[in-house]
Amino acid sequence: MDPGPDPTPPPEPPPEPTPTEPVISVDRLVVGGAALGHEDSGRVALVRGALPGETVRIRVLRERPRSVDAEVVEVIAASPDRVEPPCPELARGCGGCDLQHAAPAAQRSLKAAIVSDALARSVRAGRFDAVPVEVGPAADPWGYRSTVRGGVDGGRFAFHRHHSDDLLAVADCAVAADPVAEVIRDGRFPDGVDVTIRAGLRTGERLVILDTGAAQDAVVPDGVRVIGGVELSAGQRAWFHEEVAGVRLRISARSFFQSGPSGAEALVDSVRRAVGTLGSSDRLADLYGGVGLFAAVLGAERPIVVERSAASVADARVNLADRDATIVRSAVERWRPSPVNVVVADPARSGLGRDGVRAVAATGAGRVVLISCDAAAMVRDLEMLTASGYRATRIEVLDLFPHTHHVEVVSTLELV
Repeated sequence: MDPGPDPTPPPEPPPEPTPTEPVISVDRLVVGGAALGHEDSGRVALVRGALPGETVRIRVLRERPRSVDAEVVEVIAASPDRVEPPCPELARGCGGCDLQHAAPAAQRSLKAAIVSDALARSVRAGRFDAVPVEVGPAADPWGYRSTVRGGVDGGRFAFHRHHSDDLLAVADCAVAADPVAEVIRDGRFPDGVDVTIRAGLRTGERLVILDTGAAQDAVVPDGVRVIGGVELSAGQRAWFHEEVAGVRLRISARSFFQSGPSGAEALVDSVRRAVGTLGSSDRLADLYGGVGLFAAVLGAERPIVVERSAASVADARVNLADRDATIVRSAVERWRPSPVNVVVADPARSGLGRDGVRAVAATGAGRVVLISCDAAAMVRDLEMLTASGYRATRIEVLDLFPHTHHVEVVSTLELV
């Protein structure tokens, strides 16, 4: 006989342990944008959302033997640089702007301090001499980005949540330029694809790339061209144009470009200061040259551009058609170096690495201008360039990605 349901309720599950929420003082920001402090035990705490000089209550998210990752639960004593993040998408969980809680005017000095701190450890170890770090210009803090990349959630463009694969559909983006933000607001896309929205802010041209979709799968505002990864893989070409320092540049769908034209011009100005005046007999090598930006705007005669991306090489051939340029499709690390007077090197986030440094040194260039977008990689490259006979004479930090921890550093080195 079925006795029926047991009238005795099951025992309550044990309560979840309450996460520890220690109070710590924050010393500084470090590479990656986290704030560094110490627990009472001496263990290092890397805290998301804190600023130097603050006292904060933290929630530990991940523990290691000597450090923890944590987030701010409460700000007990705030930095004078702290502001309320104005973007509502950040409050909803968007992971795109991890430094929006710092006043825009303070972000450049915070990033310069990250670079100085990374350099100081190498200087103390005697790997190279101290070099003053200059604080350079910044892009406009809002509406500066001409390219955004994300996914799709419910047909809407979406960014990833902070340090997560989860997607968050956004209604707008405060750092996207208006032509890009319009596509974010009004575009509709198939779920399961990655979407890149690009615009030439000074030409008005716009392009949307669906990584695995087809053009007809998207609905976008008038005047926006859509191309899918299916079409690109089949050999179709798509590009837009941008203007930087009075030069019109073609940029293909899969070619890298800077955060926007104003950021590109700030970087060009910094590189121009580092390079100095080029004489008619001076030879420039633009390594990791992309679409030929520096070769096009620095006024070099007979520049050499080395780039591995087929799309970027095709763009460089168009952008430098009126120059006596040598354009080499190759990884810099496999390139057979030619003698030059000046090298401008703009490698990926991982830096030059040992093989890239070897290629730079093999040119015999008297001056090297290194562009780094990661402070730790920059230090490694400077150490190896120093060991190869170069001496750093100038380091300038630019803020081309306001409201994020990303830095852009232009280092000038001279052959000793």
